[in-house]
Amino acid sequence: MPILLKNVNLHPKLLIYSNAIQMRNFSFYNKACMALSATLVFLLFMSCGQQSATSTTDSNFVKIEDGHFVRNGKPYYYVGANFWYGAILASTGQGGDRDRLSAELDSLKNIGVDNLRILVGGDGENGLPSRVQPTLQTAPGVYNDTILDGLDYLIDQLDKRDMKAVLYLNNAWEWSGGFSVYLQWAGKGRAPIPSIDGWPTYMEYVAQYMQCPEAQQMFLRHVDFILGRTNRYTNRAYTDEPAIMSWQLANEPRCFADANKDAFVQWTQSVAAFIKSKDHNHLVSTGTEGKHGCEQDIQLYEDIHADPNIDYLNCHIWPYNWGWANKDSLDVNLERAKQNTMAYLELHQAIAQKYSKPLVLEEFGYPRDGFQFSRSSTTSSRDEYYGFIFNYVAEQAAARGSLAGCNFWAWGGNAQPSDSHVYWQVGDDYTGDPAQEEQGLNSVFSTDSTVIVIREANAKINCNL
Repeated sequence: MPILLKNVNLHPKLLIYSNAIQMRNFSFYNKACMALSATLVFLLFMSCGQQSATSTTDSNFVKIEDGHFVRNGKPYYYVGANFWYGAILASTGQGGDRDRLSAELDSLKNIGVDNLRILVGGDGENGLPSRVQPTLQTAPGVYNDTILDGLDYLIDQLDKRDMKAVLYLNNAWEWSGGFSVYLQWAGKGRAPIPSIDGWPTYMEYVAQYMQCPEAQQMFLRHVDFILGRTNRYTNRAYTDEPAIMSWQLANEPRCFADANKDAFVQWTQSVAAFIKSKDHNHLVSTGTEGKHGCEQDIQLYEDIHADPNIDYLNCHIWPYNWGWANKDSLDVNLERAKQNTMAYLELHQAIAQKYSKPLVLEEFGYPRDGFQFSRSSTTSSRDEYYGFIFNYVAEQAAARGSLAGCNFWAWGGNAQPSDSHVYWQVGDDYTGDPAQEEQGLNSVFSTDSTVIVIREANAKINCNL
């Protein structure tokens, strides 16, 4: 049932930030092998000791001390996952499957994954082929309560397993609505669909977001609504939920034009400040790709993360998307991908160290062998690439370095992609790949050899702490 927000009386600080936006300057991995490995790693976990669930105290919230994450009084380094569809899967309506949700969370927990990056919900009308659905916010201030119930239930289930969520509130890309939908709602015309209208047209359109106070105010009202919620399963305010690690401004926010750089800094600052004014327990992060998402301007990346209201740094790495590895030579291009990955991480770590803040590589992926998408296809190149990154995170954990964790893209788990079509359709299982991407492209399925690589990495990190 929809929830309609009409004539909302905004929190005074929301009015301040909304006014500030209006007044600013616009210049601006075989089964035996897997079973044996699972047993060995399980024993390693037990010998090293795992954190157990604790009562809800301040120590349950992830904090930052001396530039490092601290959880339950101990250093926190991790290999996590992206699980964008969590709230939909946790719902009781279209797309919901709580039995599968429980199985997926248990599987993740069993391989040491306790940090999940999740979409709060999609925006806009349902029915667009490239958009995640069902959406959460179907019109400005109109909410699908079934998805809200799913988000509540998901947070409760994470808390029961002592897992943490990074929740992103917006999206620069069309697959969950985000910037383009807010612009459409603000009267900027029909939002282009990249698969139909082309990427240049889409990016030109969303470049308006940093210059559109009306779109930004609608988003702030959404933030105000989500942060103001009380979980119907835990009876806790969202701002008091220990399962939440961080609020994230958006998935891969960009300014999309050099002329928007100043406005981009002001937008990140205003939204971060507003979140901090309402929530004193949780961290705030941007969700950016890094230099690649800042018009290749590393100074812009530094500027948005120098803000004291931004608690830690993010970056994303996509070797195939960025031309470091070609789909017909994924194995041959591995070394180049590794070299470029290390250079990219070190560039962003330097800034993290300058401001004494942790860095998280919160998105990265590598296609399945032969650029195949089926669950039965192999993942040897991806396993090697993942292992490279995980080993570096483990080294950083041992040395108490600035790279505090990573979230691979993305967990497909028990999903069974369709044999009859490549792209997601209503009624299909949710995989790690959103609707606009080939289903299985970057998904880590429960039968993949990659699962062994992830389990071993978390065991190693656990022993280094």
